[in-house]
Amino acid sequence: MVANLGKEEPPAARRGARRLPRREPAALWWVMFAVFAGIALWLGSWRVGLLVLLVWCLYQFILVPTVCRVLKPQGHFCTERVRGRLFACGPDHQQLKTDALWQLIGMRNPFRNPDIEDDSGVVQSPYVSSRLTSADRVLIVLAALGTLTTLVGMIYGFR
Repeated sequence: MVANLGKEEPPAARRGARRLPRREPAALWWVMFAVFAGIALWLGSWRVGLLVLLVWCLYQFILVPTVCRVLKPQGHFCTERVRGRLFACGPDHQQLKTDALWQLIGMRNPFRNPDIEDDSGVVQSPYVSSRLTSADRVLIVLAALGTLTTLVGMIYGFR
């Protein structure tokens, strides 16, 4: 039996057939948060509630499936997939995102070496291209406030 009868070459793979690995659905995380928040309410324990808040903050900082969102030379944002709002797709974009995080607290990045020439391919200055989107900015601020609330709650709980 001949597998490729009458054809000169094997059938070409479908264009765009290379698929990225699937990620877990975001709804799975939100169901988990809702279940643990329900447990905290059912137990009447503010400590379990703080633990849920801390896990949500961790999720927003380093686990949420998102995209890079660093401004590219063509004028649109990078759409490479990353995990966490604090991270970017590569070292060049990570430097720009780190600059944006420093700008979020009202400072310039003290660890940025101005002597190194920017070869990220970004047309604008690093302080223009490293702006966070409003959704990222809001969620990072909320997660930071949640982390501070959790720390204050833990200190209060030791009394």
